[in-house]
Amino acid sequence: MQISGNTIFIPGATSGIGLALALALRDKGNTVIVGGRRTELLERIAAEHPGVDTVTVDTADPASIQAAAEQVLARHPGLNVLIAMAGIMRVEDWRKPESFLASAESVVTTNVLGPIRLIAAFIEHLQTRPDAAIVTVSSGLAFTPLTVTPSYNASKAAIHMLSESIRLQLEGTSVRVVELVPPAVRTALLPGHEENEHAMPLDEYVAETMALLESRPDAKEIQVERVKFLRYSEVRGDYDEVVSILNATDPHGD
Repeated sequence: MQISGNTIFIPGATSGIGLALALALRDKGNTVIVGGRRTELLERIAAEHPGVDTVTVDTADPASIQAAAEQVLARHPGLNVLIAMAGIMRVEDWRKPESFLASAESVVTTNVLGPIRLIAAFIEHLQTRPDAAIVTVSSGLAFTPLTVTPSYNASKAAIHMLSESIRLQLEGTSVRVVELVPPAVRTALLPGHEENEHAMPLDEYVAETMALLESRPDAKEIQVERVKFLRYSEVRGDYDEVVSILNATDPHGD
């Protein structure tokens, strides 16, 4: 993926990593369209960040995704990059079905079905562009689990394998598949997580990610240094130890 000269749609980018990445990409000379559910946030982004377009989209709603895709392509026919950023994280207790079932269904709908439906809405168009990319977002927790977020861990593992699989199918087309693999980052993914001293500061994460995107345009995964502790625990052979450290030091994801 080239770092500039793109037209990029980022659904789920009204805050956190998504918004910070959207602004960093805009500053690199890309046309950026931010998508989200809350119109007041979209209006604020459009007012505060000239040059960023906005589109209302609920990634848990197939009809909303289709409508947003039609709107984006009508306004930006040169679109060549989709970054499926939307995601939610929930603390669950799987010993009690009343604690986890509704949560798990919501997480899977947003984190797994959302990206699948987004890709389905744009894949035919992306294949008409000479230099296109689908960017997925997994997590270090796809490889080493956090005890309190089973559905989130599983959803991100699904995104990792989905990315691996569709990359194989799209080989020979103009569409690259790039997987972002974040560590815990100081965002509002969970209550209080913005102040989590164990998580990576947001500006540091985005700066390192942008540097990797620029220096490694052919990368399949974008892994900041900090996530490799989780990403390669099984490869290194210290999986059990890393699971123990992860869940002893931070109940919310680092």
